[in-house]
Amino acid sequence: MSGLTSLPPFVVFVVAGLLAAVTRGVLRSAVMLAAPFVGAWLLWNTSPGIHLQVDLMGLTLTLFEVDKLSMLFGWLFHLGALIGVLYALHVKDTMQQVAAMLYSASAVGAAFAGDLVSLFLFWEGLAVTSVFLIWARRTPAAIAAGVRYLLLQVVSGMSLLVGVIVYLVQTGSADFGPIGLDAPGAWFIFLGLGLKCGFPILHTWLTDAYPEATETGTVFLCMFTTKVGVYALARTFPGAEPLVYIGVAMTFFPIFFAVIENDLRKVLSYSMINQLGFMVCGIGLGTSLALNGAVAHAFNDVLFKGLLFMSMGAVMYVTGRTKASDLGGLYKKMPITTALCIIGALSISAVPLFSAFVSKSMIMTAALEQDRTVVWLFLLFASVGVLEHAGIKIPFFAFFAHDQGLEAREPPLNMRIAMTISAVLCVAIGCFPGMLYSLLPYDVQYSPYDLTHVIVQLQLLFFGALAVFWMMRTGAYPAEVRALNLDADWLWRRLFLKSLDRAVNGLKPAVEGGQAFARLQIERSGAFLKRHHGPTGTLARTWPTGSMVLWVALLLALFIVAYYL
Repeated sequence: MSGLTSLPPFVVFVVAGLLAAVTRGVLRSAVMLAAPFVGAWLLWNTSPGIHLQVDLMGLTLTLFEVDKLSMLFGWLFHLGALIGVLYALHVKDTMQQVAAMLYSASAVGAAFAGDLVSLFLFWEGLAVTSVFLIWARRTPAAIAAGVRYLLLQVVSGMSLLVGVIVYLVQTGSADFGPIGLDAPGAWFIFLGLGLKCGFPILHTWLTDAYPEATETGTVFLCMFTTKVGVYALARTFPGAEPLVYIGVAMTFFPIFFAVIENDLRKVLSYSMINQLGFMVCGIGLGTSLALNGAVAHAFNDVLFKGLLFMSMGAVMYVTGRTKASDLGGLYKKMPITTALCIIGALSISAVPLFSAFVSKSMIMTAALEQDRTVVWLFLLFASVGVLEHAGIKIPFFAFFAHDQGLEAREPPLNMRIAMTISAVLCVAIGCFPGMLYSLLPYDVQYSPYDLTHVIVQLQLLFFGALAVFWMMRTGAYPAEVRALNLDADWLWRRLFLKSLDRAVNGLKPAVEGGQAFARLQIERSGAFLKRHHGPTGTLARTWPTGSMVLWVALLLALFIVAYYL
């Protein structure tokens, strides 16, 4: 027994990926479904401590080390892999299925890496395997978005590698533990982790690539890459002061782009950055309560964000559309999917008895305990924004607004089962938070269902919903139009336009057709977009519209009223 339990769980997923490449049909599905269960069995029989080390070029790599923090993310990634595999059982694409297994292996491996060099190896594994889930859609936009995604993931890995080398040479240690920003090479490591987490300005790979992946690929993407980044930050930089303000910015700025975005999967990508902001802020606060809240929220985010991405993937699967302006009225033909999407919307909005309520509140309470009232106010306002763009906009425009008369049906049974598992867990954790709290790295002396907290949250949700309803009734809500929102690309294309152009021209003598190919990738990433017009003549918006200013002013007013009530 001891020999088996010393086997790193990521090996199970690697074997499953290799078998998926040479099997077909029911046998392949059985292999992929078995992997999370076998890996979970290994975890169940594993005790804390170091279980596997190997020597490589004079370095001792710890490939399997277990403590409470790594165990929580280990369970999370196994659960995410199970849900993702179930959701994708109808897919017959070998590339997607092999990539999904190896991607899961990289995430699980990173969770149990005991040193920074091992972390780097799995870090690069995440980048190389996940990009195929984007390319698997096989559209020009997906290919170009995947190139950009891979480029930035490699930049993240190189920054991490430089930091690890400097840290190792200067300190003689590669321990994957608290480092602190004053350590040698720490800022390179910090930047590498931050890019993976979607720090502001560095986040555009996420909002560009996730909407271009396949409907099943996006589900895997939302569960692993950014959560590994959060895990690594929690282990290396707990209590780092810059993370508080970076996290607050991450919760705040995506609201403005999500409300004017037409592609609902891109809305969810902005929403993901918003939720990551709560986690990053919690890590920066650094107290036991805040860190517990950050990792608990990461756990819950896999469930409710995965559920929302799955529901939009189901819509995409049966209609071929993801734009809010093209959807509506689907609740009549997809009632089960509609109900499951609403559960995801209630969960991400932190409605009492749903999962985000019991994790997000820990972070906000930790901010108040440190007398960071301004931080708490920003987080509270960001919570209203979550209600608007993920809690109301997603289900409303997909299933209820302006019926387009689309032909639709419920998605395959396996997709509904995967969504149902996530929905049930969202409700179960919200009603019985002790289930999740028992897995957290620090002792939990916190009860989310304090009467005052419940009343304040319900007031906040009520006023936020009232504001959105009023704006929709009066026409003040930003219209759903076909537009390309440049976001931070507005900055990047001005900073690097000339240097990129020179680089592209330099490729021409070396690679036949290289210039045209490179331009396709750069144009897709926003570097050469025209200032006022996006592809196919659609308006390219860079700044919030006038109605957005009204929206922000109204929500701030209601937010202040709710606070003082």
